[in-house]
Amino acid sequence: MVRVPNVTRADVVSAARNPLAFIAERWTPDPRTVRRAALAALVMAVVIVVTGGAVRLTGSGLGCPTWPKCTDDSLTATRAMGVHGYIEFGNRMLTYVLCAAVGWAIIAARSEKPYRRGLTRLGWAQFWVVMGNAVLGGIVVLVGLNPYTVAAHFLLSTALIAVATVMWQRTREGDTEPRPLVGKAVQQLVWFLVGATVLLIAVGTVVTGAGPHAGDSSEVERIPLDWESVTKLHAVLAWIVVTLTFALWFVLKAVDAPRGPLSRTRDLFLVLLAQGAVGYVQYFTDLPEVLVGAHMLGSCLVWIATLRVLLSLRERPGAEASEVPAPAAAETPVATNA
Repeated sequence: MVRVPNVTRADVVSAARNPLAFIAERWTPDPRTVRRAALAALVMAVVIVVTGGAVRLTGSGLGCPTWPKCTDDSLTATRAMGVHGYIEFGNRMLTYVLCAAVGWAIIAARSEKPYRRGLTRLGWAQFWVVMGNAVLGGIVVLVGLNPYTVAAHFLLSTALIAVATVMWQRTREGDTEPRPLVGKAVQQLVWFLVGATVLLIAVGTVVTGAGPHAGDSSEVERIPLDWESVTKLHAVLAWIVVTLTFALWFVLKAVDAPRGPLSRTRDLFLVLLAQGAVGYVQYFTDLPEVLVGAHMLGSCLVWIATLRVLLSLRERPGAEASEVPAPAAAETPVATNA
C-alpha cells in the first residue's frame, strides 16, 4: 500500500493561490519527461494545422456556422448538420487537446530543478498564442471564411510551431550563454534562408486564398488574384529555398563545420525535396484533397526543419560544461571568417 500524504488546509490554500508553484514544490520531473512534454506540444501544434486543413478540404469550414457555439441553439454539432458539422466541431475539440499538451509542457518546465524561467516562458508563450488563435478561428467562422483571416489563422499556427520548436530544443540544452559553432557569414546566410522560408509560407497562404479549395460549398470570398500566377511565384520561392539550403550545405562543408549544422541542413534538404515532389504532383493532378493535406503537413515539417538548422548554429552547454573551452570549430579562424 502506498501511503497517501495528509493534505492540510494550508496546502489547499497554497494550491489555490499558485497551483504551478504548489506542484513544483512536490514534483521534480525527469529531464526526459520535460523533453517529451515539449515534444507533445509541438506534435499537437502540427496536428491542429493538419486537421484544420482537413476541415477546409472537406468543405466543412462552416459546418458549425457560428462561434463559440456550434449553432445558435446548440453548443455541439447536431445530427441535422450532417458530417460537416461533426468534422468542424471535432477540430474545435482538438484545441482542448492542444491546450492540455501545452499545459503539460508548462507544468513540466515549471517543475524542473533548477527552475528555468526562460523555458517556462516559452511554454506560456505557446498558451497565449493558442488562445489568440482560438479567438481568430472564431472570427474566421463569423466572417464566413474570409481568405485573409484564414491566412492569418494559418500564419499564427506557424508562429505557434516556431515557439514550440524552440522550447523543444531548449529542453535539451543548458541555460548558459550560447556559443556560436559557425562564423557570422554562415549565420547571415541561414537567417536569409529563414526569411525566404517565411516568405514561401506566406505566399503559400495566398495560393490557398486564391485557389479552388474555399473551405465550404457555399459562396466564399476568394483573394482576387490569378491562382496559377501566384502558384508559379510560390514554386520560384521554393526553388530559392532549395538552392539556399544546397549552398549552405557546401559552405558548411567548406568551413569544416560541426556535425550538428551539417545534419540539420541535410534533413532540411530532404524534407524540401519531398515537399516539392508533393507540390508538383498535386499541381499537375488538379489538387486532389489528400495531396493538398500532405502538402500542408509538409509545410509544417519544412518550417520545423528550417528552425532546427538555425538553432543548430550554436550550443548551450549545461552548467557543468560551462567551464569547458568552446569547441575548436567555433574558435578556428576558418569558421570565424567564413
